[in-house]
Amino acid sequence: MAEGIVGLLISKLGAVLATDAARLLGGSQLLKKASALRGLFSEIHDVKDELEGMQAFLQGAELFRDTDKTTGIFVKKIRDLAFEIEDVVDEFTYKLEDNHGGFAGRVKKRIKHVKTWHRLTQKLQEIRRRVEAADRRDVRYQMRGIQMRGGCSATYSKSVGQTSYFAREEDLVGIGENKEQLIQWLTGDMGPGSRITTVWGMGGVGKTTLVNHVYNTVKVEFDAAAWLAVSKGYDVGDLMKKMARDFRLGSDIVNMEIRSLTESMNRHLQGKKCIVVMDDVWGVDVWFKVRHVFPTNCIGRFIITSRIHEVSLLATTNHVIQLKPLHKHHSWELFCKEAFWNSDSKTCPPDLICLAQKFVEKCNGLPIAIACIGRLLSCKQLTYSEWENMYKQLELQLTNNAIFDVNSILKLSLEDLPYDLRNCLMYCTIFPEDYLIRRRNIMRQWITAGFIKEIENKTLEEVAEGYLNELVNRSLLQAVERNENGRLRRCQMHDIIHLLALKKSNEECFCQVYSGSRKVLVAGSRRLSIQSENLEQLDLSGATYLRALHVFKSHINTDLLRRILESSKMLSTLALENVRIKMLPKEVFDLFNLRYLGLQNTDIETLPESLGRLQNLEVLDAFETNIIYLPKHVVKLKKLRYLFAGKFFKDHAVMGAFRGVQMADGLRHLTGLHCLQCVKASSEILHDVGALTELRTLGVSNVKSKYCADLCDAISKLSHLVHLEITASGEMEVLRLQGLHLPMTLSWLGIEGELEKTSMPQVLSSWSHLNKLTRLRLAFCNLDEDSFSSLLVLHGLCWLDISSRAYVGKRLNFYDGSFPKLRTLTIGGAPELNQVDIEKGAMQSLVDLTFIDCPHLSDLPHGVEHLTVLEKLYLLEASEELIERLRQMKKSGECSEDRVRISHIRNVTIGQVQKQIWERIIM
Repeated sequence: MAEGIVGLLISKLGAVLATDAARLLGGSQLLKKASALRGLFSEIHDVKDELEGMQAFLQGAELFRDTDKTTGIFVKKIRDLAFEIEDVVDEFTYKLEDNHGGFAGRVKKRIKHVKTWHRLTQKLQEIRRRVEAADRRDVRYQMRGIQMRGGCSATYSKSVGQTSYFAREEDLVGIGENKEQLIQWLTGDMGPGSRITTVWGMGGVGKTTLVNHVYNTVKVEFDAAAWLAVSKGYDVGDLMKKMARDFRLGSDIVNMEIRSLTESMNRHLQGKKCIVVMDDVWGVDVWFKVRHVFPTNCIGRFIITSRIHEVSLLATTNHVIQLKPLHKHHSWELFCKEAFWNSDSKTCPPDLICLAQKFVEKCNGLPIAIACIGRLLSCKQLTYSEWENMYKQLELQLTNNAIFDVNSILKLSLEDLPYDLRNCLMYCTIFPEDYLIRRRNIMRQWITAGFIKEIENKTLEEVAEGYLNELVNRSLLQAVERNENGRLRRCQMHDIIHLLALKKSNEECFCQVYSGSRKVLVAGSRRLSIQSENLEQLDLSGATYLRALHVFKSHINTDLLRRILESSKMLSTLALENVRIKMLPKEVFDLFNLRYLGLQNTDIETLPESLGRLQNLEVLDAFETNIIYLPKHVVKLKKLRYLFAGKFFKDHAVMGAFRGVQMADGLRHLTGLHCLQCVKASSEILHDVGALTELRTLGVSNVKSKYCADLCDAISKLSHLVHLEITASGEMEVLRLQGLHLPMTLSWLGIEGELEKTSMPQVLSSWSHLNKLTRLRLAFCNLDEDSFSSLLVLHGLCWLDISSRAYVGKRLNFYDGSFPKLRTLTIGGAPELNQVDIEKGAMQSLVDLTFIDCPHLSDLPHGVEHLTVLEKLYLLEASEELIERLRQMKKSGECSEDRVRISHIRNVTIGQVQKQIWERIIM
């Protein structure tokens, strides 16, 4: 972690050094005045050089800090010194970037700060002397120690990676389906050539246990078999020799060169059947280094286990198993087998069931944790007091390595991360246990924390999303929800990984979590996560280092919040989402370093003009608040990248899904905006929107007919637009969008309001070039049978919502080949709809089909039986005739025509609000 802190600091120093001191002061006539500033730049340059030289060492030292006390002390010193340097740099940057008052005013202020430049220079000189002293005193011993261990890191990785839990066959639970699948892939078709099966998932999820069991079951059917424990620090020579020994090539292989060994094994395997397990693989390179051993005329079956998604892609087509945590009943079964292994019944005593369930829930389905904790408890007395005491100590047991297998297996996943990814993962410990982390939210917070840098012509958002996917692919975060395209929407950190990462986070002063259960001293920590409304045990002394404050409870003492803000002048993130406050303390607007201000779903009613003082603000999230207008000085926030405001109404019967906020003129000055959602339309605002050429997301409400030309003109200039929402000012307002030219980058479009009938076919047909459009929502648009057919050209749609009187026709036809990628379709508020026809070959990817408030729909969709992958069919507020017929069908159980048509659908649900009917017809 110290390496990560230093890495971030080096980036920050580099950004500072990109500015020239003399240019800042405007010319040679101020050279004497500039000398102090030049001296400070020089010190920053020297400190940067020192830290760059130290970063490589820290990367190696990190592996030994837990086992080598001297190394741990040195790493802690460097971390603390890096924090001090960051404080100096942040103060320097703030005073350097004070841009009020024009060029002459800025120069005057920089001259005025000459004493500050001297003070900061002296501070950096002092810190650098301490860095150099620490280096002279400690580094030579550290390097000598690491060198003496010569490759110890590889050995360490290997030993950790080989620490695996092997269960007896009678103790295995929850592997039946995967076991059968593996055996079928390995032995079902013995055709010649190589076939690779991969099993992947998070550390401790049971990959090795499953594969070991299958390997021992099927290896007798092969002429040669080998098990290779690869791990992160593998040596290809050692792997080759281990494979040769398992193939029984003789005793002289020890002295063979790799080339000779490869040739010998190749000859030995000619025409034979062989099976090889490569366990705990961390990169694809190992396969390409050993594959030449296997001749083309042998029958080779390979199983690779890994916690890395990229490695799983080595598999032969469709030969991939992703292991996930156990279901609750399997978790309980495994726990009982381990905790009560020495009893005949292997069942939990009734008086311990409640506590036992708590232990199992804590493990969250992770087999290695369940087994280890079960074995630990099996050595304890079967009394409530003994088990309760163990539960209280559980977190300490896990983080102090008392349960070695759990800690060692998962710790390796954390240590394998490069510093930028490690910082991102550590940031996730800010969130409470089991918290659902939203993709967009965490990406924005990483960006404003400085963890994300633009690389290879990618935007910050693209890099951040890549990091998030990498953490999921490394099984360190779990994907909970994906959208129709498979893009991650929400994720979660497993409880055990959260616990271990949080311990690391606390050690490194990365974050302190206050849950109210114990006293927490904030001093020295960079981030504070408040997860309790009882703040009596929160010690705020020394909170001056704080860079981020997150509150996860609905109430917080306002006086306490003021105290934190007064002492934390360097705060860069203030996240108050879901906190029930109506007004922000004035101290917020003194936070010159603030980059992220999260106010979503609060009761905030207004923001003051002093908001304009937050010159570094990049994210202002005031969505779902009571704010109806933004202060005029918001346009002074030149670094603003995301601006969220307004409210979203989910009542589909009422016009106005989005209620935007009113803004003053000058929006055009916020040229760095990537997201503007949602703003109230006016001619002046729409003219300004056209100047925001970096926009990716735009939401506009209160659109009137007279504004449509300005709106179309503005959108035509937004060549990067991805997400667009347009809401009319009322049901009687007609949207004249015939001049709307949407960019090819658009993937999400929402239009709420009546479309002009004569131009509607032209408008809808003009969307045919939108190959990236995947989500479309139309409401109150008055589509009929003819105009709806114009939408059938949108072959890339995955999600379509036509609701709230968007459709006024009587019949709805889906022709063969229409919407080939559509997965979710919602038809709502269609007052005249009485028949739906689906031709064979239409919507072949549809998974979810919903009809809401279609009172004349008296029959199931004709052709619904052609939707072979459909999983859910919801009929809510359909005709009473159809609802009653389906209810009777369920009661009678007869094989009616309706039942035959929908028998392939896993979930068919009907509902009527007035009659309080909500029934699942097909289970």
